[in-house]
Amino acid sequence: MFTNEVISSFNDLEISLYNYIMKHSEKVIYMRIRELADQTHVSTSTILRFCRKLNCEGFSEFKVKLKLYLDRNEEANLKSTKHYLSEFVERTMKGNFEAYIQETAELVSNADKVIFVGTGSSGILAEFGARYFSSLGKFASFIKDPFYPINSKELRDSASIILSVSGETDFTLRLANLLKGEGSKIISITNSKNCTLAKLSDINIAYYVTEVFLGEANITTQIPVIYILEETAHTVRNINKGHHQM
Repeated sequence: MFTNEVISSFNDLEISLYNYIMKHSEKVIYMRIRELADQTHVSTSTILRFCRKLNCEGFSEFKVKLKLYLDRNEEANLKSTKHYLSEFVERTMKGNFEAYIQETAELVSNADKVIFVGTGSSGILAEFGARYFSSLGKFASFIKDPFYPINSKELRDSASIILSVSGETDFTLRLANLLKGEGSKIISITNSKNCTLAKLSDINIAYYVTEVFLGEANITTQIPVIYILEETAHTVRNINKGHHQM
C-alpha cells in the first residue's frame, strides 16, 4: 500500500500524517476525517490529497484499504515445514524433474565458469550454491549485487544459475539479460515456469510450492532450492568422475 514511490511523493505535512497513521493505524480505521485532522494538526484537504496519492477517492475508501493492509500484515498461522516439503515432493518429484537436473548438471559440467545469481534470500542461497559446488570440485562464484557490472567476453563459455522465487524481480531479470547477452547459458530455479525469468532461460527448474507472505516479506520455503542445488552438484561431480575414468 505504501510503496517507496508513493512515500517519496509526500510533502512534509503528508509525511507527518503518514507517520501518525503508521503508529496509530488500529485507531485511524475508526476515525472520522475531522478527528484525524485534529490529531495530526493538518487540514482535511491535506488528508484528502494524501488519500488521492494512494489512489483512494476519499477518506472512507482509504480506511477500507488500510484495514485490508492491516489484515494482510497480521501474522498468519504457518503450516509445518513438513507440509511444504510434502507439497514439493508430490508436485515436483514426478515426470521430467530429474531429467532437468541431469540436463543442468551436464551443462554446468561443460562450462568453463559457473556463476550463481540472486538477491535477498535468493542471494544467500546463491552464495551457498557457489560454495557447495566449489566444495564438490566445480569452482563457482556468486553475484548478490543487482548492479554488478557484467561486460566480460570471458563469460561466453559460462553457465549462470539464477535463483528467484517469483522470477519477476527487476534486478534479477536485469542481470539475467546482461549475462545472456554476454553468451552465458542461463539456468533458472523458480517457483513456477510461468514467469519471465523461466522464459528467457535455456533451462528452467520449477519447484511449485505455495507462496507464503508475512506482510510484505516473502517467506516461501527454500527447501526445494537447497535440494535442487545439492542434487545438481552431486550429479556434476559424478559426471566429472566418469569423464576422468574414461
